Amino acid sequence: MNTNFKILIFGSLFILLLSNISCKEDTIPKPKAQLRLEYKEAEYRDLNSNCPYNFQISTQATSKTNSKCWVNINYPKLNASINITYRPINQNLKELFREAEKLTFNHAIKADGISSVPFENKVNKTYGALYQVTGNAASPLQFHLTDSTKNFITGAVYFNVEPNYDSIVPAVKYLEKDIKHLMETLKWTN
Repeated sequence: MNTNFKILIFGSLFILLLSNISCKEDTIPKPKAQLRLEYKEAEYRDLNSNCPYNFQISTQATSKTNSKCWVNINYPKLNASINITYRPINQNLKELFREAEKLTFNHAIKADGISSVPFENKVNKTYGALYQVTGNAASPLQFHLTDSTKNFITGAVYFNVEPNYDSIVPAVKYLEKDIKHLMETLKWTN
């Protein structure tokens, strides 16, 4: 090969290499992505049952009431449910309170923390508490309500997935609003 041809090839390769190196942009790391879950603004409807209580539930939920007046409120889009248990008071109010608290504090093994928010509605004669269980517990929200004389209900939220609190926090916050609405609208019918 003649020298001019070698210089031409070497020069072309050098220019090609130089143009590839000089045209690169600085590499900038991408920020960590956050999953953004958005839920529709809640609308409510009356729960239709022949039980000694009435309250409103989300239109995003379906419900089933059994003969004991236990209610299962399902949220298909959240893969979650609120299970409500009704018990009449027969001189056993302290026992019912202990059972409700025991149900909540059974989750202490997996919980990072348990906080309680008292609830009182003197107009509807409804008294109780909402418990928030943080961490990988089976039920992140629980509550109980009573009129202190005849009726007592407990409720718990369950997700149909293995508990991973960080992943379900947006859904827990959404359901917390629905539970607060349920508590605020609960009326005893007997």
